[in-house]
Amino acid sequence: MSYLTHLKTAAEMQADVAAAARVRRIALNITQEDLSARSGVAIATLRRFEAGGPATLATVLAVAESLGALVAFSDLFPLPTANSLDELAVRQVRKRVSRVKAE
Repeated sequence: MSYLTHLKTAAEMQADVAAAARVRRIALNITQEDLSARSGVAIATLRRFEAGGPATLATVLAVAESLGALVAFSDLFPLPTANSLDELAVRQVRKRVSRVKAE
């Protein structure tokens, strides 16, 4: 049994997301034409996306929203976990990376 089966490439994840969107659309009994109209995504773009072709983030989010799956994206970039209570106490939401000062 491999413990690394959950690791996928970006291309594999893209294919999985497209397949999941198609399966959800069909399960909800929505045609590609209806989804195109609901999401504002051109039918050709939607068909290409479902076939595993490239799609912009805006396209994927519009499709997800129309399929009632947008909430899954809220956990896409979680904050790193704190390693100690001290780290947790001083943690604040940062707006940019600290610069390293030249000596």
